[in-house]
Amino acid sequence: MATRTASTNTLPSMGVFLLRAGVVTLTLATAWIHASLGGLLFLMNAAGYATFAIGMLVPGLLGQLRPLVRLGLLGFTLVTIGAWVAFGARFELAYIDKGIEVLLVALVALEIQLLDGGPIGLARRIRALLGEAASAVTSRI
Repeated sequence: MATRTASTNTLPSMGVFLLRAGVVTLTLATAWIHASLGGLLFLMNAAGYATFAIGMLVPGLLGQLRPLVRLGLLGFTLVTIGAWVAFGARFELAYIDKGIEVLLVALVALEIQLLDGGPIGLARRIRALLGEAASAVTSRI
């Protein structure tokens, strides 16, 4: 099991790389599956997943928003699974895709736990990001 380093409170870089690579790979796989199905709803879903994959890779200043991206990807994936349970067609590729999405949920939840300090740590990070954004806006007024 990977451990956190005391100075940065994050996984060692190889562990982060592998975890992030898994998240991005699964996200792009489900995006490709949805795009291959055609139809506006599936194409919009594919575009959403592709956008989240990009958000997981963006470095620098935009990379500071990654906690929001993780939370959005988790919610988006759970809603996609729920919509399929309620309304989706049952065929082989759909079951494969749901398996990919369940693995994606597990990896994103693991990343939230390890990199954001779990749900409470994630809430604190998002609150801090929103506070910084609010102070930046109000300082310009």
